[in-house]
Amino acid sequence: MLNWSCIKLSRDLNRPCILDFINYISISFLEIHGDRISNDDKSIIGGISNIDGKHFMIIGHQKGKNFKERKLRNFGMSKSGGYRKALRLMKIAEKFNIPIIIMIDTPGAYHGYDAEQKCQSESIAKNIKEMFLLNVPILSFIIGEGASGGALGIGVSNKIFMLENSWYSVISPESCSSIIWKNIFYKKRTSSILNLTSLDMFKLNLIDGVINESANYSCFNISAVAESIKNEILKSVSLLSNTDVIEKRIFKFRNIGIFKEI
Repeated sequence: MLNWSCIKLSRDLNRPCILDFINYISISFLEIHGDRISNDDKSIIGGISNIDGKHFMIIGHQKGKNFKERKLRNFGMSKSGGYRKALRLMKIAEKFNIPIIIMIDTPGAYHGYDAEQKCQSESIAKNIKEMFLLNVPILSFIIGEGASGGALGIGVSNKIFMLENSWYSVISPESCSSIIWKNIFYKKRTSSILNLTSLDMFKLNLIDGVINESANYSCFNISAVAESIKNEILKSVSLLSNTDVIEKRIFKFRNIGIFKEI
C-alpha cells in the first residue's frame, strides 16, 4: 500500500503549506484579497512575491495547521470566488509581465450546494480556458494533495512539478471508491489503481519533475525542499523567458495521454 502511505503523508498536519514556502523563499510578499465580485475565498491565497530580487505572482491553496484555521480556509477546498480571485491575480501578473507560481494542495473543489449555486463549474472551466492564453510563464508545484478540478482550476502551466510525497489525480481515492464500490472502504485499493503518486505521474510524462523530500521534512524543517523549489522556479522561468509560452503550454497539454486515430 505504498500509494496510500504517500496519501497519508500528503495530509499530515505538520506538512508545510504555501505560506511556509512563501515565508522561506521570499524577500517580501504582498497578499492581494478578493475576487471583486462577491467575497474573499480564504482557501486560496495569492500576492506579489520578491524572490532573489525578481517579482513573481504566487497563488495557491492554504489548508491551515489546526482545526480552527482549517475551518476558516475550508480545508483547502475552494468555491467559485476562490477561482475568480486566482484568475484576477493571474490577469494582474500578465498585465505587469510577472511570472506566475502556483502551489496546489487541495482534496478537491468544494462540493456543497452553495458552490454549485454560484456556478463553480463555470469558474473552473473559465480558469482553464484563460490560463492557456496567459502570456507569461506559469509554473505549478503540487505540494500536498492535487485532486480533480480543484487542482486543475489553477493548474494549467508550462511546467508542473510534484513533491515526492504528494499526489495528483482526477479524483480522490475516497470519492472513486464511493462511486465504484458504493463506500469508501476500498480507498487503499483505489489509490493503487489510480497511479497518482509523483513517480507514477513522472513515468506517465504528466509532470516535468519530482522534488525530493528530506527524511525529516515538516513545516519545522523545510529548508532543503524550499531551496529546491526556489532553484526550480528561477531556472525554469529563465528557460521560458523569450519563448512563446502560450504555444508551449498548449503543446504540452495536447500531448498528454496516449491515443490512436482510426
